[in-house]
Amino acid sequence: MKKILIVDDDPDIVEAMRMVLEAQNFEVSSAINGTGGLRKIKEVNPDLIILDVMMDQLTEGFQVTYTLKNAAPGSEYAPFSKIPILMLTAISKETHMKFNPDKDNEFLPVDAFLEKPVQPKILIEKVRKLLNMA
Repeated sequence: MKKILIVDDDPDIVEAMRMVLEAQNFEVSSAINGTGGLRKIKEVNPDLIILDVMMDQLTEGFQVTYTLKNAAPGSEYAPFSKIPILMLTAISKETHMKFNPDKDNEFLPVDAFLEKPVQPKILIEKVRKLLNMA
């Protein structure tokens, strides 16, 4: 059973995604912010992380991504640097910040993006693709 960690401060979104993912036989854990997410990553060693951008801080998801993907060899997060990240965002709608995953991947090396609100079918398709289950 593949393990997915959802890091999002909106309990309704977390529960909706949990129901969709568990119905597809994924094991789901969650955290409500980046600090909790980094702690939970070490606890559960997920196969995939679904990460919100805006939580306690406007760019908290970016910070978590940077911590994981740029972990120095031997650091506490190095073993988790290859875990795929699916970033959820409403940042362009709420802040009008322009972000292009194709051009800005070096700045934010996530594996895929989904705009909120997320459609269940599209969520499952992205998750399966990122886990090479498509």
